[in-house]
Amino acid sequence: MRMTKVATLRALTLGGMLVACAGPLEAQAPDGQRIYESTCAVCHEAGLDRAPNRETLALLPPEAILIALERGNMVSMAVTLSTAQRRAVAKHLAGRPITAELSLVPAPAAMCARQQAFTAGTPTWQGWGGVGLGNERYQPASGAGLTAADVSKLEVKWAFGYPGDIRAYAPPTVAGGRLFVGSAGGIVYSLDAKTGCVHWHHDAGAEVRTATTIATIESGDRTREAVFFGDQRAFAHAVDAATGEEIWRTKVDDYPIARLTSSPIYHDGRLYVGVASGEEAAGAAPGYECCRFRGSLVALNAETGAIVWKTYTVDAPQPTTKNAVGTQLWGPSGAPIWSSPAVDPERNVVYATTGNNYSNPSTVLSDAFVAFDLDTGRILWSRQMTEGDAWIAACRLEDKTNCPDVEAPDFDFGASPILVTLEDGRDLLVAGQKSGVVHALDPARNGALVWQQRVGQGGSMGGVQWGSATDGERVYVAVSDIRRIPVKNAWATEADRAAGGGMFALSLSDGARVWFTPPAVCDERPRCAPAQPGAVTAIEGVAFSGSMDGHLRAYSTADGSVLLDLDTIRAYETVNGVPGQGGSLDGAGPTVADGIVYVNSGYPNGGGMPGNVLLALSVDGR
Repeated sequence: MRMTKVATLRALTLGGMLVACAGPLEAQAPDGQRIYESTCAVCHEAGLDRAPNRETLALLPPEAILIALERGNMVSMAVTLSTAQRRAVAKHLAGRPITAELSLVPAPAAMCARQQAFTAGTPTWQGWGGVGLGNERYQPASGAGLTAADVSKLEVKWAFGYPGDIRAYAPPTVAGGRLFVGSAGGIVYSLDAKTGCVHWHHDAGAEVRTATTIATIESGDRTREAVFFGDQRAFAHAVDAATGEEIWRTKVDDYPIARLTSSPIYHDGRLYVGVASGEEAAGAAPGYECCRFRGSLVALNAETGAIVWKTYTVDAPQPTTKNAVGTQLWGPSGAPIWSSPAVDPERNVVYATTGNNYSNPSTVLSDAFVAFDLDTGRILWSRQMTEGDAWIAACRLEDKTNCPDVEAPDFDFGASPILVTLEDGRDLLVAGQKSGVVHALDPARNGALVWQQRVGQGGSMGGVQWGSATDGERVYVAVSDIRRIPVKNAWATEADRAAGGGMFALSLSDGARVWFTPPAVCDERPRCAPAQPGAVTAIEGVAFSGSMDGHLRAYSTADGSVLLDLDTIRAYETVNGVPGQGGSLDGAGPTVADGIVYVNSGYPNGGGMPGNVLLALSVDGR
């Protein structure tokens, strides 16, 4: 990337790719010229085929440039840019403003006509895991309001459009007849669960990828319901569930590119959240002193936001060697926590799965299950599933100067640990890994291995990406196995349209395969892939899985037959008046509550198709 023209650059990442951005995003308006020079000029000023130069781009209207960045052939290169940055580039290149200015404030017609008192009660779907504290992602019949016979009749009841966004990721929590959901544009919404109208919106100041969690807290001299979530600047937030008013905001890690993708989980007055970063991609630049980020798990006081304890997954990095261009390298580093932890009140333990190291030396808490004491954060035990996995984005690029180990597989955990009790009373801790292997451990015996089962080939975007679901008898596992195709002269990749996908049911007792349903074949639409990286959600008799091809499928848990195949890729008339478009289904899986399936559509990362809608599906759309 050509960065010499930019005086002050800070490397930030989203979705595993590097983008150089001028200064702190929250502190200043984006500079279109700087963004173009640091992210676009390497192709457009190099005389490359099919990359028009600056003078040619100036002939285009800004709206056409914006369409190319958000819907056209520049999506892979622009996926890491924020809404404001994409618009700044389009305005800069065209030399004039975009005709329709973007507003993140919902139009008056999108607001709910009647504002009723809000009481959360017991959430019907809570956070990442669904109902309990174990990340089961299973909704029992009493909460689902749907049967297996209903699933084939699901149709769109309403669609909500995220303004200016090209991906829809964060899953909603459902409580008291409302949805609470964050967006890539950094807005958290309280929506009416039945109609999609807006009760309130809160500007978090940065992208929100985590699920929201609700709990009752004492705040000042009153009791109120709070909504908790994390953002891409590593702030944890609490806002009033009735009004959206900020209660507290806490920076849980001061590292410049730290972030929260781990959905917070609430238990007994505390929040538990893992900390990750963008350094895996930023560290790929040869001039970058790779790497010094340390993954951690943090416990927060839910009433005040104060940090109760913070436990790192690697020791403090020290200078090691210098790379081929003389840049100082550091280690150990990495071992982030990307996913939501699981809480085990009986053993007084919180469990997390970790990512890979970013630099040598590799450490024992990377690519691992880790058990922390709920009260103190002390590490009680760990079980590493892949050794020696020191990997950054340079390892897949032509310039591997900063790659710590070209043989490292990048087999970190993106999936949350599932804590589940079997019919015979035994507990298991289960998680799929990017290696393509699903692991089951015994939490009563310090994580002793119970069984393992391979479901995919594995890889940097392979195996199990975001998580599985269990009904207590079986675990339902979707396979990613995206094969990356590098985009020439760019950090971006696209997905092989013939690789990946498939759905498994494994017996919880021994890991044996019960059934397997192969992936669908892609049609001719651009950026299609059969991979199924998104998290699975289950109800009685049904397991839901989205695909990079834009389809939501429902599988019979009895035999894997497909009960529903809904193509979400089309334009939508949204309840909030924002132009809506469906795309790939990735990241968070569906939320099912009170007779409605809520699913995000749109995810251009990894070569997928952009989109910006939250869909509510009900029987016959009623």
